[in-house]
Amino acid sequence: MRLLATAAVITLSSIAVAPALAQTMPVAPSVLPDGTLLDVTATGKTTRVPDLATIRAGVVTQAATAAAALSDNANRMSAVLSALKQAGIQPRDIATANVSLQPQYRYEDNKPPVITGYQATNNVSIRFRNIAKSGAILDALVAQGANQIDGPNLSLDQPDAALDEARVDAVKRAQARAQLYAKAAGLSVSRILTIAEGGEIAGPPPPMPVYRMAAAKAADTQVMPGESDVTVTITVRFLLK
Repeated sequence: MRLLATAAVITLSSIAVAPALAQTMPVAPSVLPDGTLLDVTATGKTTRVPDLATIRAGVVTQAATAAAALSDNANRMSAVLSALKQAGIQPRDIATANVSLQPQYRYEDNKPPVITGYQATNNVSIRFRNIAKSGAILDALVAQGANQIDGPNLSLDQPDAALDEARVDAVKRAQARAQLYAKAAGLSVSRILTIAEGGEIAGPPPPMPVYRMAAAKAADTQVMPGESDVTVTITVRFLLK
């Protein structure tokens, strides 16, 4: 009996659609089957246009006292939240991401730090279900006092169908590769012993907003979703004879 352990890995760019699954390849039985074992790792993919953008936006204010910094921040943040409501963003798509109050210090040689004021920060996470409108809404937020924006993080609202397509593609790729190895070794694929899913692969950083200049007005922010690959990686153990 011969034992052949071979692994082939494909890495493809993708969008992040769900938390990665951590699964371990089943332990080989104490009594090996009559044949040669072959492990193949393959990544299947399908292509989708992201339909959900998540962006963090908020207000950072500074004042001489903590109370003044918080008060100013609350007033500006109220205007930002009102702008989101007027833009049609539903409450379920707005969540507080961070609230903080930090003292600001002045440092001098051989002297203890001196508090010079306070900085208040309030950020919300916003989900845009219409990506085409997200840039215009961000411009409106800035006009209402938002001075901190991070994102977008592009994803799929309903990723299950895309993931299943990627899983089917991964199995086909693994089977084709197993046939290739078996033929090269003068063997044939008998059957599949185990299949383990390694999870979805995170892709490259999300695209940044693109700015377009228009005559006689400020730049309009545009968020371009583009196309991205949804990928799933599996490890398949074959029995060759």
